[in-house]
Amino acid sequence: MQLLNMLFLSGLGFGEIFILLILPIIILPIVALWRLFEKAGEPGWQALIPIYNLAIIMKIGGKPGWWALLACIPYIGLIWSIWGINMMVKSFGKSEGYTIGIIFLPYIFLPMLAFSNSTTYSKPASLA
Repeated sequence: MQLLNMLFLSGLGFGEIFILLILPIIILPIVALWRLFEKAGEPGWQALIPIYNLAIIMKIGGKPGWWALLACIPYIGLIWSIWGINMMVKSFGKSEGYTIGIIFLPYIFLPMLAFSNSTTYSKPASLA
């Protein structure tokens, strides 16, 4: 609360404060996905396109790209989303615990997966 008071008293308006606080929340997952896609041999720009990046996540995990459409179905799409994320995480050599971390704390675990030097893409997890 003191931070917001300090920002408002410094002459910044609501729009500037909104950008300072919200922009990193928007940018961080995009940058992390960009890096993960490049590690997997995919062009990083694919992380910018909303439904298409789900198809690439499925592809990295060894599942068909049309699963991205299943992930968009309300309620039950959550199953395919979690399954696809799990397969992607496994293709980078991590376990189900890391999948749970990405689901509940994505701003911590996605960058850890993306920027860790020890994390390498081996092959799609469904083919392992």
